[in-house]
Amino acid sequence: MIIPWQNLDSQTLDNIIEHFVLREGTDYGLQEKSLQEKVTQVKSQLIDGTAAIFWSELHQTVDIKLVK
Repeated sequence: MIIPWQNLDSQTLDNIIEHFVLREGTDYGLQEKSLQEKVTQVKSQLIDGTAAIFWSELHQTVDIKLVK
């Protein structure tokens, strides 16, 4: 199920994004980026529709994934 990012409180959205970018194995290319740069990049992807926040009822988890 997709959770519209616009419906989330700004602090909740930031927490979800930070949790996502801090996960081990998240790849941002060859150059290391700061936490704030990573958060800004993911937030931009949510705004332009290239990424979305998903809720898994089965696993009771939230994830951010690229969408086409």
